Formats: sequence, structure tokens, C-alpha cells
Amino acid sequence: MKHYSVLKKETIEGLKINPDGIYVDATLGYGGHSEEILRKMRRGSLFAFDQDEEAIHFSQERLTKVSPNFEIIYANFEHIKEALEVRNISKVDGITFDLGLSSPQIDEASRGFSFMQDAKLDMRMDQNAKRSAYEVVNHYSLENLIDVFFTYGEEKQSKLIAKRILKEREIKPIETTLELVEVIKAAVGTKYFVTQHPERQIFQAIRIEVNNELKVLEKTLVDAIELLNLGGRICVITFHSLEDRIVKQIFKKFSEINPLVKGLPVIPDEYKPILELVNRKPILPTEEEIKENSRSKSAKLRIAERI
Repeated sequence: MKHYSVLKKETIEGLKINPDGIYVDATLGYGGHSEEILRKMRRGSLFAFDQDEEAIHFSQERLTKVSPNFEIIYANFEHIKEALEVRNISKVDGITFDLGLSSPQIDEASRGFSFMQDAKLDMRMDQNAKRSAYEVVNHYSLENLIDVFFTYGEEKQSKLIAKRILKEREIKPIETTLELVEVIKAAVGTKYFVTQHPERQIFQAIRIEVNNELKVLEKTLVDAIELLNLGGRICVITFHSLEDRIVKQIFKKFSEINPLVKGLPVIPDEYKPILELVNRKPILPTEEEIKENSRSKSAKLRIAERI
């Protein structure tokens, strides 16, 4: 199985791993980042989160070959705090998030993530979750669809596309990915479709809605920052502007002096920043990495340290 871990070298260097520390891979996937973390450990421990059973099975075998010092937790990373508390862990030395879909998830047509392969409308990261892309496309109201497409896809023609979906589903349910692509094409016309590729934005929007990605990310980043030991680092790889904006804003909030007390001769401790940005601008993939894995092109890595 071919899987590329994006910005792997930069992420591992950014974590500044203590061989005896406790680390969290919040997005295990197919284990690329976790494997490198384990290689740098002596007596440390790694806790990795994922809700994709296939990825977990693959990574369990992969990581076992490197070290026994890990545990894979079958859960969405929004449960990071509670899951670690249950294991008597209140502080960690580093946390990494890779928010992209892994290549096998995209390439496996049956998962319904790709607009280039025909499959049932699914897009669930967790195969046991109830809400799938089918429910969003066939059961959401016109207003809800417009909101999802515009907010999560930033698609200019959201209204046209949502109206067309409602028209088509009155005749029969929209069941597959390529059926949905044809509906999008019919809504916007061939010229706009070929030049602007609205299907990319719409599929992204549906995926984010199905998996509640942005709301979960916002909550979890705050939890992750609170979990860090002094000197502990958090590394986050994003793949689109909505995710990157959330990471940038939260890092900014925790790395600046509270505006209420800015300018005072003495800043009370509770108003001092708790993060320091390791990189002001995001780290981008090298030309070599983009050549090897074109899907890394939109990736951005932001790193911050607990102070």
C-alpha cells in the first residue's frame, strides 16, 4: 500500500522529540509520522488516535515492527483529553496533527471521497458513524446545503448547485459520487465546470460536514495546547484555507498578550501568552516532495511551543 506522510521530516524535527517523553499522534492514518516518532524514542510512549479501522489495522502491524511503546486509541481526536485522562496522563511533550485524507482513503473508490471515481456517497472517516454524504445530499434542506457549500467549500455557485440537487433528488435520490458530479456540472454549465472545478469545493464541503471537521478541530486544538508540558510542541499540517485559518487564529490567541492588559508595566501571569510560535510563516513542502507526491502541494505546517 503506497502512502506518503506529508512534511514528515519537518514535522519530526519540529516536535524536538525527547526520547523519554510522551507524545500524541492525533491523526494516526497509515502510521508514517508515528513510525518516525517511535524510532526516536527510548523509554517514551506514543498514543495515536484514529477512527478508520482499516488504517488502524495497517498501522498496528507497521508500528509493532518498530517498538512496543505505543497504544492506538480508536476514537476521533476530539476525545484526546478524556482518553488520556483515563490512562492517567494529564501532560504530554508533543502532539502532531495531519489533517489531510490519507492516499489510501482517497484511492479506495468505495469510501466515496473522490469525485474522480464512482462509488456510493459516503465520505465517513468513521465507518460506524450514522451520517454519510448520502444523508447530506439527499436530506438537507436548500438553506442547509447552501450554507454547507458556501461556508465549507467557499463555492461561489453554492445556491445554483444546491437548487439543482433539490430538483434532481425530487425525481430520484442521488446515490453515487459521479451522479453528484453530473448534477454539479448541470447546475453551473460546462464552461464554469471545466475552468473552476466546483466539484472539488463541493466534495470538500460535504466531507467537512459529514465528519464535523472544523468544529472538532477548533475544540481539540485548545485541549491539545492545555495538555502540553512546558517546552512541549504542537505541530499541525493543514490542507485548505479554512483549516489553516483556524490553526493560525488559535495559535495567535495563545501566543499574544491579552489585549485587556497590553501596555501595562507588569503583566499578571494569567494574562501572559502560553505559546510561542516556532515559525511565523507556515512551512511548505519542498519542490522534491511535491514532485514525489502531488497531493502535498497545498500542505502547510505550523508549529508552536508551550512556554
